[in-house]
Amino acid sequence: MTVKLYWAPRTRAFRILWLLEETGAPYELARVDISAGAPEGSALRAVNPMGKVPALEDGETKVAESGAIALYLAERFPEAGLAPAVGNPLRGAYLHWLMFTATCLEPAMLQKMTALQLPEVSAGWGSFQRVMDVLEARLSQSPYVLGERFSAVDVLLSTDIHFGINLLKVFPALPIFTDYMARCQARPAFARAQAIEAAAV
Repeated sequence: MTVKLYWAPRTRAFRILWLLEETGAPYELARVDISAGAPEGSALRAVNPMGKVPALEDGETKVAESGAIALYLAERFPEAGLAPAVGNPLRGAYLHWLMFTATCLEPAMLQKMTALQLPEVSAGWGSFQRVMDVLEARLSQSPYVLGERFSAVDVLLSTDIHFGINLLKVFPALPIFTDYMARCQARPAFARAQAIEAAAV
């Protein structure tokens, strides 16, 4: 059974496209016109009731939300080496940072974009500056989030950093961030995913 990715160019679905290229496994792309919205009863809504991409279908298995999809794919294709195994001491850090993009980084970016004022104690991410400080501290320790080893975490995180610096213009273009992003984007799987997107636009 071939994995199917519901996807649209120039969206967050790119990171799952990149991740699929990292696995080396065969997959099918189902392009979605997000400008029209996903109507009730559509194939996309059957996978993700929110009608958003990315969404993944693997036989009877349906997965939505980037973090969940990344977790699923890394375990579905363990030979790609994109996640530490259960029992590995790095497993805790892997799960922590895999969820960090959706629970801390993206809300903090939204807060910065909208100038939303919230007490640090009330926001799950604390504040935009706290997120930046924590991220900078982590990336200063090693080439990738888990050390010398590239993982699914780096796909999600480096893509968000790219969006934050180059598209949304809310992320500080510090060398610690741009160098990390460049390291991740130098991978052949990234280039292949980028070529697929370029051909689709």
